[in-house]
Amino acid sequence: MAAASRSKAIISISAGLSFPAPTPDPFLFCVYHKDAYPAGNAKMEAPRQGNGADFDPNAEYRMYHGDRIPGFPQHPHRGFETVTATLQGTVDHSDSLGNAGRYGDGDVQWMTAGKGVVHGENFPLVKDDGPNPCRFFQIWLNLPKKNKMVDPNFVMNWNHEVPKVTQFDGAVARVWAGNLHGVTAANPTPDSWANDPENDVGIWYIDVSPGSEFTLPKSTVPGAGINRAVYIVENGVCTVAGEAVTGQAHVTLDAKHDAVLAVPATTTKHAEFLVLQGKAIGEPVAQHGPFVMNTETEIRQAFADYRRTQFGGWPWDDDAVVFPANKGRFSLLNGKEVMADEAKEAAAAAATGGGSKDEL
Repeated sequence: MAAASRSKAIISISAGLSFPAPTPDPFLFCVYHKDAYPAGNAKMEAPRQGNGADFDPNAEYRMYHGDRIPGFPQHPHRGFETVTATLQGTVDHSDSLGNAGRYGDGDVQWMTAGKGVVHGENFPLVKDDGPNPCRFFQIWLNLPKKNKMVDPNFVMNWNHEVPKVTQFDGAVARVWAGNLHGVTAANPTPDSWANDPENDVGIWYIDVSPGSEFTLPKSTVPGAGINRAVYIVENGVCTVAGEAVTGQAHVTLDAKHDAVLAVPATTTKHAEFLVLQGKAIGEPVAQHGPFVMNTETEIRQAFADYRRTQFGGWPWDDDAVVFPANKGRFSLLNGKEVMADEAKEAAAAAATGGGSKDEL
């Protein structure tokens, strides 16, 4: 399609997508982890050792900063929040507040770093009798100045709590944040930019099969200032707002217009799209590694505070914390442990009016 006849919904198209991907305000960072991990051993380790900075995109799998278990041992953050949205695999979380969790296979974790937290994210190979495929996104969402020094917090949204849009034949959208076609995501952390509907933050993962399409509706918030980006991350033979796209790509859209994501019937593969949307915070961004503030002075203060306090210290025996292979998916927050299966059963009982009097 010639640029002169391009849909009003399209601002730009960039082919050859690589991660970390460019992101619009209010987002800071987006990476897609896709690793074909093999079977683990009795300690949930990979067959080879990492070198401390193993990020080779051409490798079958990456060890990242892990030694024998892939992942990211303890490291600090301040001034923003992480959204870790999983499709496959296992993530073990631990932090300097003593919180922890194991999640994956469709679960989503929001973590507000706020004034400072140290956390680790490691990917134990829990299956020793078959492969351990791992697919997830980590997205950094900025915090406005007024919230950069709030207390750290995290929320676990289990797979059964993640709503889906299914009214489009042959297309399914996972609503990780915001509202899409009347379907509202589970709650983010209380101080998140996504917690105010006027900011119209949306994080959506959309799978479209051959011969099908999905319509991204225009923003429900009137006026300018809502940014929208679409990333074609898998099997990119598709059209975005009527324009053909092949391969992984990044499309910037005008959120004041609908945009149709379509896959031609002539292909045999689904296309998978990540959509990031939100009102721009519009404040200065000063970033140095794991700290994101508004000024360089605040960045220097973040390093000084971390050297002085270690953001509460590290209460775990290992820098790279992993839990037993048979532990199951769980969340430990403020001393209270919740198992994912128990949360699912409780939700099902509540939906049907079941449960004991003690549970009511």
